Amino acid sequence: MTDGRVSTMASGLVGSEILKIAADIRARVAQGEQICNLTVGDFSPAEFRIPAFLEREINAALAAGETNYPPSDGVLPLRQAVAAFLNRWLGLEYPVESVLITAGSRPGIYSVYTAVVDPGDTVVYPVPSWNNNHYVHMSGARGVPVVCDVENAFLPTRALLEDAVRGVRLLALNSPLNPCGTAFTAEALGEICDLVLEENARRGPDERPLYVMYDQVYWMLTFGDTQHVNPVTLRPAMRDYTIFVDGTSKAFAATGVRVGWTVGPADVTARMASILGHVGAWAPRAEQIATARLLDATDEIKAYHKEMRRGVEQRLDALYDGIEVLRGQGFPVHAITPMGAIYLSARFALHGWRTPAGEVLGSNEGIRRFLLESAGLAVVHFQAFGFPEDDGWFRLSVGATSVAEIEPMFARLTDALRSLTPA
Repeated sequence: MTDGRVSTMASGLVGSEILKIAADIRARVAQGEQICNLTVGDFSPAEFRIPAFLEREINAALAAGETNYPPSDGVLPLRQAVAAFLNRWLGLEYPVESVLITAGSRPGIYSVYTAVVDPGDTVVYPVPSWNNNHYVHMSGARGVPVVCDVENAFLPTRALLEDAVRGVRLLALNSPLNPCGTAFTAEALGEICDLVLEENARRGPDERPLYVMYDQVYWMLTFGDTQHVNPVTLRPAMRDYTIFVDGTSKAFAATGVRVGWTVGPADVTARMASILGHVGAWAPRAEQIATARLLDATDEIKAYHKEMRRGVEQRLDALYDGIEVLRGQGFPVHAITPMGAIYLSARFALHGWRTPAGEVLGSNEGIRRFLLESAGLAVVHFQAFGFPEDDGWFRLSVGATSVAEIEPMFARLTDALRSLTPA
């Protein structure tokens, strides 16, 4: 419902719950509270700098006067570098016409929705997942969230999607997954691709295809035995139906540099470029020039990731190990082994327990507040990612913290858990 002062879409658009939580944490820290902040999916430059090579190249591009408008689809050297980068690292071959440069990955996601989805079209997306509900709302689509479970690492399967994709316009997938830090196996993703191909083969010549938006912005951050997989490598026929979303924000801790890209069918890419050209959502020119040089510098990337990945993995392991120690001590907590991204899925099954203040914890929001106020542990519950179950699952994000902050947090958390009593 709108009062007429703004559009129906704007009136119904909900703000980010994650950012609301993060704002509260910042205010508490400013007041001197000791908090281990695991909320926002960002990087603190004090913990993770962008590559020194990229920083130098940005400064060099600025000094060279690369400060005017870039082309709406991106500067040609960067589009060429993205195509070469994907070929070199993932074996994906795309012409430069298939590459669109965006101001970070978000405009890429927005342009996918607006280029292929009409008002009233159906979009299927798994939950928990990041922000698909908001993009569905902005595009006027009908969203069909598919609830995933811990047995499948909170990722969708063919069986879950089988009945959901009939007549659908867009299937939104993300791996490694925000918020869960989990990743598709080749078998699971391959079966979903087969479903998409079967659905498109079923459609008549006058019916529009089912597209897959494959957000792989975390693909360079996988851990242990996890190997990143993608639809086109697994099933080459998916090339006509897959639109990749990617960028520098996560793999290079460059969230504020704002350089992303999409790669997909050239005819769809051209329409997406037109949309973003009118929005003006292109990455800054100097940063584009610098990113092109970075993507071509394979040795620099490998050297950077040797340290960056080690730092992320150390933090994820510290959280996972600490939670599993608590579980071994009999506390009702659990975590999923880290697979990728900068996130850990952790469950604090504290429903029904009584705090020293006499409050009986009855919801994830109540648990979140208890962890924050009693242990200085700031986390985000899965409801912020569209997950309907109120059963104690939370996202823990490690990009803005250190192992030195994580270790004392567990001492506080242990005391907080010990303070709970059965209701």
